[in-house]
Amino acid sequence: MKLILKLVTGILLGVILGLVGFEWMIRALLTFKDVFGQFIGFMIPLIILFFIASGVSKLGNESGKLVGMTVGTAYLSTLLAGIVAFFVATIVMPMIASDGAVPEEGAGLQGYFSFEIEPLMGVITALVFAFLFGIGMAKLQSEFLIRVFDEGKSIVELVITKIIIPLLPFYIAGIFAELAAEGTVFDTLQVFGIVLVVAIVTHWVWLSVQYVVAGSLVGRNPMTLLKTMLPAYFTALGTMSSAATIPVTLKQAKQNGVREEVANFSVPLSATIHLSGSVITIVSCSVAVMSVLDGYTVPNFFTMLPVIAMLGVIMIAAPGVPGGAIMAAIGILTSMLGFSEAAVGLMIALYMAQDSFGTAANVTGDGAIALAVDKFTSKLKG
Repeated sequence: MKLILKLVTGILLGVILGLVGFEWMIRALLTFKDVFGQFIGFMIPLIILFFIASGVSKLGNESGKLVGMTVGTAYLSTLLAGIVAFFVATIVMPMIASDGAVPEEGAGLQGYFSFEIEPLMGVITALVFAFLFGIGMAKLQSEFLIRVFDEGKSIVELVITKIIIPLLPFYIAGIFAELAAEGTVFDTLQVFGIVLVVAIVTHWVWLSVQYVVAGSLVGRNPMTLLKTMLPAYFTALGTMSSAATIPVTLKQAKQNGVREEVANFSVPLSATIHLSGSVITIVSCSVAVMSVLDGYTVPNFFTMLPVIAMLGVIMIAAPGVPGGAIMAAIGILTSMLGFSEAAVGLMIALYMAQDSFGTAANVTGDGAIALAVDKFTSKLKG
């Protein structure tokens, strides 16, 4: 919650400075925004490489059936959640978004200077590299390489938690100072306030669907199963981390009757690969950004489907870090949807404002995944 308050403070500071019109302060914020945006772009391939490679390398320690069932069920849930979010957002956004609410990037004031920090590799290159080494390490159980990628992931996590996250309020302040100076900030805030509510409501719709399906599989009341998982939901609201909520999720999943050996594997794995809440938010916010920014058109379903499919892959292991999911997703938003720096900045502000709710939806859904996997594996065993 402290991070959310800091982000809100950054938004308010940016709006006030933009409206008051202190040009030198606005330009200073814009300079920081430009440089920091370049640094984030530099980090994206490294986040993808180390998070995914480290996560995939851990999949070789359990039986193939259990791994396959958990990964398949979690990914299907994530994919379908993104599809539902897309249709909900495309229905709601035309009702609340005015065309061209935000002017083209580059209009108005500019920073004092800017420079380019070239990433070490492209997003797709990092993704292929990560899976190639992750699968290889899982098969060979190469302790040395696993340790290298684990330590690389730790370094990236350190950069996110100690540099990127603390400086995000200033980055967001620069984004909103620019919007305020250009006279479009209030329309933008109104639209985004509504879309955040829509995203949270969609979380709960999808959680209900998950537990109706899980309840029908195990022959139990879905609302009772969901109620049992609420401690995990509220813990995640405070921690903003799927990984930090694993002990509570594990305990509640076992209370729902998941066998211990299944829960002990599926819950920690789902914490890194089941991203339904995060994908719902990212898809909803992406549609909102494309609806209010000049130069963007909301894509049709068949254009958006590969984006949703890639989001479910590229954010593997990212939920362990607050804000990690959106950091990993930026690569897809820029490469597949053509998001500019302004669009990325708005996406980060939107996502971080509700990160705890998306994470809570992720971990609560993990309980439904565990129930389904328990049922599937018991049938196979029988």
